[in-house]
Amino acid sequence: MSARPLRERKTSILDIQKMYREGQPFSMVTAYDYALARLVDAAGIEMILVGDSLGMVMMGLESTVPVTMEEMLHHCRSVARGAGNTFLVGDMPFMSYQVSREEAVRNAGRIMKEGGMDAIKLEGGQEVAAAVAAIDAAGIAVMGHIGLTPQSAAKLGGFRVQGKDAGGALRLLEDALALQAAGCFAIVLEAIPEPIAAAITERLSIPTIGIGAGKGCSGQVLVLHDMLGLIDGRTPRFVKQYARLHETIVAALATFRQEVLEEAYPAPEHTYPISEAAVSAFLEELAKADERHADGR
Repeated sequence: MSARPLRERKTSILDIQKMYREGQPFSMVTAYDYALARLVDAAGIEMILVGDSLGMVMMGLESTVPVTMEEMLHHCRSVARGAGNTFLVGDMPFMSYQVSREEAVRNAGRIMKEGGMDAIKLEGGQEVAAAVAAIDAAGIAVMGHIGLTPQSAAKLGGFRVQGKDAGGALRLLEDALALQAAGCFAIVLEAIPEPIAAAITERLSIPTIGIGAGKGCSGQVLVLHDMLGLIDGRTPRFVKQYARLHETIVAALATFRQEVLEEAYPAPEHTYPISEAAVSAFLEELAKADERHADGR
């Protein structure tokens, strides 16, 4: 991993705000470990989201709901060690901010202090505005998330597009305005029709980050494993696969297995050299040891 970052210093919230004011779209992707965080950092992506989507992507869970605070902290720390120049956002897992404002602030503080993040993200609209305000008052940057909110997918009837009728679209706008008023510095808009997401973005004075919400958002985010084709199977409609690494990785592993079977690997260049004199001396000592063992000495 010798590629140099495309920037010489860490991206800050001021950089994101400057890009927003200048109308320059920015990018965010998920990452859950040190190695992939380094790659994202080297590519110059502005923001990394350590999402609770790790439950589905990394742990094979059916939803994000079972993900715990300790699991989030573990992955946040790994990413923080790998991404020195990227703005880092850590997800607040389900039930880490809903019980009380005090608990929300405490857990947000853990994401920052123990996880090494620059900001936290939480899901919900008007119902979480009080928690957002409390976290913001504690000096922690908060990213909101409305539309399809995976933690409450069961309540929404599954992973469905939100805001497809006038009433639903207006509620999304009200949610966005409430989050902005509570202190969010940015809001993720997920699975929202493009015209609705664009209208919400136009009425806000903070950036929006779209995932399945069209070009009208201030920035875009994708799940890294989806966009790189790391996991075989169906991906959401909004995903563009910039690589198909699943096929590449499977082929590489199959080649390794075949070379082991054929004894083509390891070749001489994959082993460490030793002088013939050293080998001879070792074999002589080994023979003496064998003789002593045979004599019972």
